[in-house]
Amino acid sequence: MTDSQPQAPTGQPGQPGRPETPLAVLLGQVARGDHAAFAALYDQVAGQVFGLVRAVLRDPAQAEEVSQEVLLDVWRNAARFDPSRGTAMAWLMTLAHRRAVDRVRAQQAAIAREQRAARPDISYDSVAEAVEARLDAERVRRCLGSLTDLQRESITLAYYQGRTYREVAALLRAPVGTVKTRMRDGLIRLRDCLGVD
Repeated sequence: MTDSQPQAPTGQPGQPGRPETPLAVLLGQVARGDHAAFAALYDQVAGQVFGLVRAVLRDPAQAEEVSQEVLLDVWRNAARFDPSRGTAMAWLMTLAHRRAVDRVRAQQAAIAREQRAARPDISYDSVAEAVEARLDAERVRRCLGSLTDLQRESITLAYYQGRTYREVAALLRAPVGTVKTRMRDGLIRLRDCLGVD
């Protein structure tokens, strides 16, 4: 078989007045690099190959491209045809069908890759939770800002730093009773500000 690739014939399939050579014979000649045999084979099968590929792919441009690939495979691999395993047409149609299905699978895999690349790795639930937590923290900061200095400092020391009433009173240099009252009043104001029942 020669290394050169034949040009796709431009003639019409099944030209009148010419008897068609059996496909199995043509495939044997194509296997030996016979360009004229390939042109005759092309004329006989190109329409059927395209029809099958078009039925699988639906897109005419892609069907033409895949049909050309199939016929190029025939040129390169005609020697692989084994008449004991089936007819020449069945072999050609199997090549066409496989190539068309491979194209569909490749397209689906490409679409899936693009969708995975476009989709963020974090789930929407975790994003919603993070946004909610930020909003809650912002509301708490805003409400803490509405308290008096003594209320805010007492609550911050007790709830965020884990200090006891006595430690808060010592740090703020205020009586323990005053710290308790301010904390109670501050917590009531926070509850009202945050809308907690």
